[in-house]
Amino acid sequence: MEERDHWNRVYAAKSEDTVSWFQKDAQPSLDLILTYPAAAARGVVDIGAGASRLVDRLLDNHVEDVTLLDLSNRSFDVVRGRLIGRDVQPTFVVQDVADWQPARTFGIWHDRAAFHFLTDRASQDAYLSVLQSATVPGSIAIIATFAENGPEQCSGLPVQRYSSEALSARIEPSFRPLETRKIDHLTPNGVTQPFQYTVLEAV
Repeated sequence: MEERDHWNRVYAAKSEDTVSWFQKDAQPSLDLILTYPAAAARGVVDIGAGASRLVDRLLDNHVEDVTLLDLSNRSFDVVRGRLIGRDVQPTFVVQDVADWQPARTFGIWHDRAAFHFLTDRASQDAYLSVLQSATVPGSIAIIATFAENGPEQCSGLPVQRYSSEALSARIEPSFRPLETRKIDHLTPNGVTQPFQYTVLEAV
């Protein structure tokens, strides 16, 4: 509940385009997901989705089976407001990913900056267990974290930084790495944050 309250306070206090992780174009996540159309057709789940505009861009590109998971119900109020009038709506799940029991599997598991908030082994293992239960062989996992030279905190909370190699090693052997990218994210305040994006396939 403390974590949920924290994120609800964040979204109550700030507009979506002023938080440090805001992206207007949802890149490179959108490009990476669209690289795997067959997987995306089997459903995309966005972990720690918050008020991200990725879902808008996916719907614009006819990726319509989208599930959003986040602790903060306030962040989803923002998304619902943006999507008013759309014929297709995502599925909203207000849940801690480590406690989630998915009722289905997905072709793509996307996580931009959720896993790196898990700084202890037990919570990381719980996340990875859910990742395995929500995917099948051939599913694609796209996981972005602060890079090894990235910030040590985000929104006042500590994070675990990773290189792509370290993240892949943490997730193997259930997944094999396909691609890595280093991306500098420019925050609305003009601060550069180094990210690493790792793309893996379930085996």
